[in-house]
Amino acid sequence: MADGPSLTIGFDITRTQAALRTVPEYRGALGQLIASFPSGRMTDRLSAAVPIDSFLASISALGAWARPDSVVWEEDFRLLVTEMLDTADTAERLLSGSPDEDTVEPESVPALLSDDWIGPLTPFQLRDIARLLSVRHGANFSVPGAGKTRVSLAVFSALRQRGAVTRMLVVSPKSAYEAWQWEPEQCFATGLDVQVLGKTVPASADILLVNYERLDRALAGLSQWLEAAPAMLVLDEAHRMKLGGAGVYGAACMALGPLSRVRMILSGTPAPNGAKDLENLLSFVWPGHGRRVVTQAVDGGDLAHASRVLRPLYTRTTKEELGLPPMETRVRRIPMPPLHREIYDALVGKLSARAAADRTDFESLGKTALRLLMAATSPALLVAGSTRYEPLYFRVPPLEVAEGDPLSMLLRRLPDYELPPKYQETLSIVSANAEAGRKTLIWTSFVRSITSLQALLAPFQPAAVHGGTPDREAELRRFRKDPDCSVLISNPATLGEGISLHQVCHDAVYVDRDFQAGQFLQSLDRIHRLGLALDTETRVTVLTAEGTVDEVVAVRLAQKLDFMGRILDDPEVQQLGDPEEEVPLAAGMDAADVRALLEHLGAGAV
Repeated sequence: MADGPSLTIGFDITRTQAALRTVPEYRGALGQLIASFPSGRMTDRLSAAVPIDSFLASISALGAWARPDSVVWEEDFRLLVTEMLDTADTAERLLSGSPDEDTVEPESVPALLSDDWIGPLTPFQLRDIARLLSVRHGANFSVPGAGKTRVSLAVFSALRQRGAVTRMLVVSPKSAYEAWQWEPEQCFATGLDVQVLGKTVPASADILLVNYERLDRALAGLSQWLEAAPAMLVLDEAHRMKLGGAGVYGAACMALGPLSRVRMILSGTPAPNGAKDLENLLSFVWPGHGRRVVTQAVDGGDLAHASRVLRPLYTRTTKEELGLPPMETRVRRIPMPPLHREIYDALVGKLSARAAADRTDFESLGKTALRLLMAATSPALLVAGSTRYEPLYFRVPPLEVAEGDPLSMLLRRLPDYELPPKYQETLSIVSANAEAGRKTLIWTSFVRSITSLQALLAPFQPAAVHGGTPDREAELRRFRKDPDCSVLISNPATLGEGISLHQVCHDAVYVDRDFQAGQFLQSLDRIHRLGLALDTETRVTVLTAEGTVDEVVAVRLAQKLDFMGRILDDPEVQQLGDPEEEVPLAAGMDAADVRALLEHLGAGAV
């Protein structure tokens, strides 16, 4: 039997996984051992790799190794594992409710901050800072507008004051950069060196900003930056990595997490699709432990119990605590005109006699949920234009539908035969709001729908923001500053995070919604945030085409919001899944009414 080590454990070359190496005599034993790690894999005949989270979660499997006395741990990896296991013990004590001598009280927070801290803090922010300092690694699930950025900076200030960290890496969407650059100027008298990751990793930055899209390509440089000095790692809008190790963003975050001294996640929507999202988020905070905690808490199906169990691990400020005026959320069920209904039914396989001849075309168009969502608004959005996002132009009054015309031809020329009822309702809402001096924010998932609404609502001088907008800031500035610009049209994927519109806009219309509960909640908060006057009337209208995929989306969103509200013990989130129904404004309008309205507004007929 060899006298040397039978098993060596350390980092792999990327420093993002545990590397296990053995000798020929124990090749079979290594294969058996790796089978105990769910995500482990052999990398060659004598070596294996295991993601660090998986390694920590199943570390007890090492007890079965035949020669434990000859296992060698590389020092830097041993220190990491020791720190991670200590962290897990801390989390276990928190969950059990055991008193901890390191608990920080809110009233003691100001004395813990650095001398150059000048940022004012609200009582709920002091409470959140105290909680996060008490748990060391933590999660801040407060609603948008509660000041999660400022709370994180205060935690950083206190930790730097005590010498626990010296720098901070912030992973966030680009839309949040402005807040991370502006807030340090308001909170620190001497300022901080805040830099955005460029072609190289700046060694001097106090705070380094990087977006999720760049994370994977910059992994090696960021790993070195985190290890060069004790660092705090913050994931802002952390739901972006909700897929955990199964997603590109999540895998990169999970790899960087253990290299930091302090880990923190920020998200107002931590579980948009259920427990699995929360498992992955807390696995980043507490590798090897967070996933198991959530699974055990939720396993019995009692979400009220799960909320009580998990509550020590995160802090959350609710909208009720912010003292915001209520938000009125209503759904307007929109019936589809006969031709629209016939085409939509053909897309989902309910073929009329006229549609049967075009069956192949309609089956190919209706294969995806996104296409059905488009069709619920207007099937014409599915027909290719001369350019990718060519707007639809509608004839008012519409042409009459001839009985013998093939359905495929009618689909290609649909804007000549109908103004989509959702657009008609949107036009009515915008017109009424503009007359009352109120601006309107319109949400629609598809860029072609944005451009079509731009054309239809031209009299209101709409601003529009989507992924291809050349100057997004100019469009937002026009909506905020120009009194003649009564409308902003965007999609939640582009504008759902990082901006505030509540100073100028108190009405939102959802022309359509998709299945992403997190994006829906985030988009709602663009006009319902801290700073609203108590007498502000905030109105949200959701348009739903009757008998379409819109109704499926509504049910699934309600279920997801109910889960999130229960797990976070926040009834307001649950209530958003069940909006009140109201009669559409445009229900009594016929084609002549629409034409008269457009002529009055100066748009004329197409």
